[in-house]
Amino acid sequence: MAGTGVDALDVHVLDVMFRPALTVPGQVRVLVELRLIEWGLTQLVDDVTLIASELVTNAVQHTFGPQVRVRFTREPHGVLLGVWDGSDVLPVRGRAAETASNTAGPDAVPLEAGQEDETSGRGLPIVEALATRFGVSLTQPHGKWTWARVSA
Repeated sequence: MAGTGVDALDVHVLDVMFRPALTVPGQVRVLVELRLIEWGLTQLVDDVTLIASELVTNAVQHTFGPQVRVRFTREPHGVLLGVWDGSDVLPVRGRAAETASNTAGPDAVPLEAGQEDETSGRGLPIVEALATRFGVSLTQPHGKWTWARVSA
């Protein structure tokens, strides 16, 4: 793995550092899924692995430093996933996919001329929809934690 270290001492915390690479979101999804199974929280696997993928992908794409850090913690009533990157730029929420009468369907807007930028920016609305709470906390001297809490 591209990780630079794993904190395996605390069974309620997964703390891993990675060099920013396109393979990192997939690696984090596997680690998060295995930890959720270990914690007996299989009902959270789909939502939390999707959240992890979105947050880690954003961090890998936008970091200005040599590492991305993932901290995944078991809490009394769920889990907390935090992703740190070295950028001070706050994430920008893109537009959420809109559907008619609560049915999922294809979104043709990104296919229209001049809409190339519309194919990204949907990760944070997904995270907001799946997480119990979501936020961003700046760190000193630089960087930020983007985090999501999911209740079991």
